[in-house]
Amino acid sequence: MTVSNATDSALELREITKRFGSVIALDDVSLAVRHGRITALLGENGAGKTTLMRIAFGMIQPDAGWISVNGVRKKLASPSDAIAAGIGMVHQQFSLIPAMTVAENVALGGHGKYSAGQAVATLSEIAERTGLKLDPLARVADLGSADRQKLEILRTLAHDAKLIILDEPTAALTPKDVAELFRQLKSFVSGGGAVVLITHKLADAQEHADDVTVLRRGRVVLSARMSETTRDSLVEAMLGVSPDIESAESNRDFISAGPVASLEAVVLPDDPHRRPVDLQINAGEILGVAALDGAARSLLRALANRSPLLAGRIHLPSRIGFVPENRKDEALIADFSLSENLALANAGSLHGTIDWNAVREDTRRIISDFDVRTSSSEALPAQLSGGNQQRFVLGRELSGNPSMLVLENPTQGLDVNAAIFVHERLRQARNEGTAVVFYSSDLEELADLSDRVAVVTRTAVTLVSPDRDKIGQALLGTLEKDGS
Repeated sequence: MTVSNATDSALELREITKRFGSVIALDDVSLAVRHGRITALLGENGAGKTTLMRIAFGMIQPDAGWISVNGVRKKLASPSDAIAAGIGMVHQQFSLIPAMTVAENVALGGHGKYSAGQAVATLSEIAERTGLKLDPLARVADLGSADRQKLEILRTLAHDAKLIILDEPTAALTPKDVAELFRQLKSFVSGGGAVVLITHKLADAQEHADDVTVLRRGRVVLSARMSETTRDSLVEAMLGVSPDIESAESNRDFISAGPVASLEAVVLPDDPHRRPVDLQINAGEILGVAALDGAARSLLRALANRSPLLAGRIHLPSRIGFVPENRKDEALIADFSLSENLALANAGSLHGTIDWNAVREDTRRIISDFDVRTSSSEALPAQLSGGNQQRFVLGRELSGNPSMLVLENPTQGLDVNAAIFVHERLRQARNEGTAVVFYSSDLEELADLSDRVAVVTRTAVTLVSPDRDKIGQALLGTLEKDGS
């Protein structure tokens, strides 16, 4: 059946409703995606974005509503049906096989016997058409995050996708790689393709998307051309209230008493160039860290007292909070309650028996102070959204007023409201005297939140002022020597 007035429609979802038990995840949701355009799909964590796109990709079935592809109604009972209809989905978590080559990963999901020559020819044809290029013989295990993201898109295009759904595609990419990704996506849509972009990064959505749909609590609250919106109108649509982004800058009563940590000629274990690093972190400051391809990881972990040194001296305070990038595997134990996860904080330095009543009371205090949306202190981490997990981990690591707090990409994957909350808490900690050191892949976040920025490159660690252009220039090695 052909849908009327849909000549430019790549995908339509109409009156979609989906329930999980008593929870209504999607309530009468409609979305139209057009050829030749990038459509941003925005909303808080839990708003229903990924559920809606999983329906579009045939991963789950709606309880009500219908779908059309290129103006024709379709029954998408499985991802195979979606792929056959020209729909591809790149999930937030990579689904590649590290031990295989690029060509072998591209061939997965195809038909017939594997042909290395055919896989290479397919990659060459896609590269000619889109500019997306990777070495077919490279092992995925040897690829960085940017190339793995590129490979996910290549694999989708190899299955003749005319519409690509991207779930948080820039979360693990550097600014340079983000710019390249969107250049390639725009080339794809200029040839008649269509893209759905799920993202929490409003700057990316506003700069690159043509259309926008906002979900809030499973309902569409805004659908418009991106040019008709503003940052504030998008945030208000997502949150249901006017954005409150007042910072704690005016409350800075703390006067720094000097350094709380320092590195003297330190050589980090994953540095092939064995460059000595000198760095001083002061009480009552936020030091942002910018780097390419994960080069900041060993520096952050050394400051958190979780990584050895090859050479040099490091001076650290006795109380350090640490929020790792992978909170699910490194910050929380999934089978332990929130109280039990709190009890494990600083476990290596604790002695004696555990006062469980006190632990539960501390957990309830963190839940209240950090607005963690959960049923009780005995809830499991898996029962919390990503944003609420991050709030709990941040609250735990700030308990006891640590001298220094080290964080890896603390707002990655968080919605606007959760990211604002994290920023406010970091500023508050800084204003109360804690030295805050955080890595972010988002240059805007580094410029907005930092007092100084340490830029980590292959040759040096350079301190610059919190200016987006200067940070970018330092990363690329084009910053004037007197420009910091």
